[in-house]
Amino acid sequence: MLQLSVHRNYFVYQAPADMRKSFDGLSGLVRSHLGRDPMSRDVFMFFNRRATHVKVLYWEGDGLAVSHR
Repeated sequence: MLQLSVHRNYFVYQAPADMRKSFDGLSGLVRSHLGRDPMSRDVFMFFNRRATHVKVLYWEGDGLAVSHR
């Protein structure tokens, strides 16, 4: 479970994201559009067009994790 922390930076991808994307696709968006490293301690949030679903990409220390709601 992802816990909010003041020791992390949170970034929202502002364009609607394709919710079919997983680790590789979301990491590509982070690198190319946000100019950040997906393997940092930052948390990246992606929403669908209607903002009814969210995917969260973050580094767990030994690998990337994706949460979907």
